[in-house]
Amino acid sequence: MHRRDFITTVGVLSLASVAGEMARGAQRSFDPTEQSMAALQAAMASGATNAEALTAAYMDRIARYDQAGPEHRSVLSLNPNASADARALDRQRKAGKLRGPLHGIPILLKDNIESLDPLPTTAGSYALAHSMRTDAPLAARLRASGAVILGKANLSEWANFRSTRSCSGWSGIGGQTRNAYSRDRNPSGSSAGSGVASAASFCAGAIGTETNGSILSPSSLNGLVGFKPTVGLVSGRGVVPVSPRQDTAGPMCRTVADAALMANVIVERPLGYGRQGTSLEDFKLTGMRIGVMPLPDGVHPGTKQLFADAHSVFAHEGAVLVDLKNPAAFKEMEVFSLEALLYEFKAAINDYLSGLDATQVEPRNLAGLIAFNQAHKDQELVIFGQEIFEMAQELGPLSDDRYVKGRAGLDRAVDTEGLAKLLDSADLLLAPSNGPAELIDPVWGDRRGGGWSPIASAAAIAGYPSITVPAGLVDGLPVGITLVTRRLKDGLLLQVARAYERAASARIAPRVA
Repeated sequence: MHRRDFITTVGVLSLASVAGEMARGAQRSFDPTEQSMAALQAAMASGATNAEALTAAYMDRIARYDQAGPEHRSVLSLNPNASADARALDRQRKAGKLRGPLHGIPILLKDNIESLDPLPTTAGSYALAHSMRTDAPLAARLRASGAVILGKANLSEWANFRSTRSCSGWSGIGGQTRNAYSRDRNPSGSSAGSGVASAASFCAGAIGTETNGSILSPSSLNGLVGFKPTVGLVSGRGVVPVSPRQDTAGPMCRTVADAALMANVIVERPLGYGRQGTSLEDFKLTGMRIGVMPLPDGVHPGTKQLFADAHSVFAHEGAVLVDLKNPAAFKEMEVFSLEALLYEFKAAINDYLSGLDATQVEPRNLAGLIAFNQAHKDQELVIFGQEIFEMAQELGPLSDDRYVKGRAGLDRAVDTEGLAKLLDSADLLLAPSNGPAELIDPVWGDRRGGGWSPIASAAAIAGYPSITVPAGLVDGLPVGITLVTRRLKDGLLLQVARAYERAASARIAPRVA
């Protein structure tokens, strides 16, 4: 089955064909482009639009800019029930029965998150092309809050954990997702489709997942706010795994307020806010101790300048800036971080595949998945291989002494002698998020430019919350800043990010045409 056949089967083309007609109905003049979730709710409350018309408007944008012409390919499949779900929500609104803060808001899920809609959860792979599931807990929480599940976003296949030279944003089913700001540029991954779709207003917001950088990196390279919660705040059940120790889902949105709104819905216990209460808008940076991390090696000059500008914004807003150094322990991160993931991936994916419906999914374990890819190499191995799968398959169980000892050393390097020690000197840590996106290169794969700070990887490995916020453009390409704080202080992180966003006003929307 080729990509065009697949997306026809799951409903992209069929829905795209009617989207224009739907958009010509009631409230057709309302344009959702760059509209915040608060603005969309106000428009629905006033009668300027409704959930069905919003859903149609996003589908129309997807049909025109994502699936036709020079494609972005950020949306892998659309939910055939989306318009009916939106109509039901409109009836509930008229009856005065609002489900929650996302009532009528169309969102996209990364296609490694299970949902009960008549769509498979594929992780971008033909091996899962017919895997029909029920709602993951996070999807159920979104639906209960009134969100319209618009569809599924493309991703780096298997959350970018298949090859050592993968091309971010590519999957066998979805093809190559392209950066929202320039189609020849890398969208980063693995939550590539979620990032591009949210940036290009193909949805009101999107959910991505991260093991190490897969929310922050595609968010920053597509001019978004990307929020990775403390690991464990969002249920990982119903999400195709890489490492349960590191995996988490989180929002990818155009504003911090939208990210906070979505985060408050999907988390399973309250976010920990700062000393000034739970408000985002009233929070002040005065007296906040911000630990400024050194610039990474090879940083782009444009990133360096934007980071200096961000530094000045925090100082102007009254924050106390503390210059910090990377702990010596950070040098040990790379010694075992990949091997730990290989061990954990093998155990987690074996467990996940064995629990799927055998009439829908052929591979029952990692060995079977490797064999499937070999048997379907013309679809799955056309750009890069599966070296990571093969490396993981060679390893033993999580009880191996090598894993147990390596994990202990890794935890010490990133946590007790890493982030925890840094955060003894500051409330939050600040670093650049990225350099400008490189060109898409299917020959060499990803060749990430200078700008990625080790605190982002440390936060991912240790399960600390982190967020990226737009800092401006370098030659028309987005660059962000990253903030990290202690576990379970996610609310404080959002408050500080919003205070910076409000003062800097640095996001510039892409020109999608």
